[in-house]
Amino acid sequence: MEDSNMKKATAQKAKTYRLPETTTPEMLEMRLMNDRGSILTFGDLILAAGYFYDPNGRCYYGATYRFTTEDHTCEGEIKLVSISGETFLDNGHAIAWAMQQ
Repeated sequence: MEDSNMKKATAQKAKTYRLPETTTPEMLEMRLMNDRGSILTFGDLILAAGYFYDPNGRCYYGATYRFTTEDHTCEGEIKLVSISGETFLDNGHAIAWAMQQ
């Protein structure tokens, strides 16, 4: 039950932040770079920091994706694993959150 609730929460946040649940690193980077976001490849994970305006000033969120195939190039398929429940003041803290996942 708890895992199902986490998946629903992640799906809802993905919808809010307009993040695709399945994509490629190249497409994710193109999507995020126009909105002050960034990605890093970290082993079989893609760590993302995205920007979504919030009047409280904490506009950055963290997200993690995992490669679904052996193709770990920019064209390999990745799937969304998690999105931070909190927001951050900058993209560095958002990436730090993603590294801990």
